[in-house]
Amino acid sequence: MPVLSEFAGVGLPDWVDALIRVMVIVMLMTINAFALIVLERKIAARFQARVGPTKTGPKGSLQSIADALKLVSKEDVRPTTADRWTFELAPYFVFVPVFLMFVPIPFTENWFIRDLELGFLYVFGVLGLNIVGVVMAGWGSDNKYALLGGVRAAAQAISYELPMLMVAVGVVMVAAAHLQADGLDTGQALNLNFIASDQRTTPYLILQPLGFAIFLIGMLAELHRPPFDMPVAETEVVGGYYVEYSGMRWGLFFLAEYTALFLLVMLVSVVFLGGWNWPFGEDLGLAWQLALTLGKASALIFMLFWMRLIVPRLRIDQLMGFSWKVLLPFSIVQVIANAIILAYGGPDWVLGIVSLALLVLLVGLVYVQMRSKAGSGTRSIRREPARPRMITSPEVSSAGGSGD
Repeated sequence: MPVLSEFAGVGLPDWVDALIRVMVIVMLMTINAFALIVLERKIAARFQARVGPTKTGPKGSLQSIADALKLVSKEDVRPTTADRWTFELAPYFVFVPVFLMFVPIPFTENWFIRDLELGFLYVFGVLGLNIVGVVMAGWGSDNKYALLGGVRAAAQAISYELPMLMVAVGVVMVAAAHLQADGLDTGQALNLNFIASDQRTTPYLILQPLGFAIFLIGMLAELHRPPFDMPVAETEVVGGYYVEYSGMRWGLFFLAEYTALFLLVMLVSVVFLGGWNWPFGEDLGLAWQLALTLGKASALIFMLFWMRLIVPRLRIDQLMGFSWKVLLPFSIVQVIANAIILAYGGPDWVLGIVSLALLVLLVGLVYVQMRSKAGSGTRSIRREPARPRMITSPEVSSAGGSGD
């Protein structure tokens, strides 16, 4: 992306350009979070036969702004036994890594904050820092429920980042193979803009359907959204690691959550759905590229909102077992299969068929496990119809005597 001031024909120092880019990120982050909150409430209301927010603004469109004003005006409360600095800094350690994820993600061929050569690796690097703030919030609150939520969140993040990283390795292997076939530097395989441009005719969803499914599941776990919301479930841990927060500090957690939702969905659309490039992105120009990127992201966001409303919450042992016993082995098999096929010069369609077969096997395994455990742990009660019985005179007399 050129220096922003060049659009006006005037050159400015790099630090001014960087400051402008930061302001753009903050503006996009805030508007996006407000819009997603209203959108989720409206979609949930439709699914549950309710009306959702309607009073504030046209059809409730300004409800998020009203909520933000309420949070700003609320008193900032801190428990007397809490660790002051850990408690107060935790929201920023959650918010800032999400803020930094904006940097390498391309909205169009030329619209991005910075075109980083290691952009894919950079996203995973800053995403992993988010868990530090979550653990700080749980520990610094001096609350058992908050601590339990923080520990659950840390375990969940570690468990599901591993299969996400493995399927990301599979995607990078495919991109590197295409670069090598074209005689180009394979170092660009971690560049998100190149990954999008490499999907001019075939999105990586066709070549790595298993990777797409595992990445989506891991993304839900990273965001602590149902059915993976055990770290913040009100029925289990009374709100989780941010239970003691109020006012705008509490709002920072939600701002980070919805911003991370948008950015991870954007990442999926770039890595697996072709981002701005597929279909016809290079041919039809800027407006079509932006429509492609935002359209794919919107469809994925709607799907995630839908899943929140129809899929029941897992138990914590089911959550951990699903990652370590199912997703991680399948992601490792995907990487090994990619390595074998690409090492022997196999065509792309072989990659797609093998990955699809692994996805079908994964779905079949989950289905068989669910069927085998359906009703396990329950006890059937044999019911017999009541039979009439003659009451004898001694029973009548004893009942009368006890009543006296």
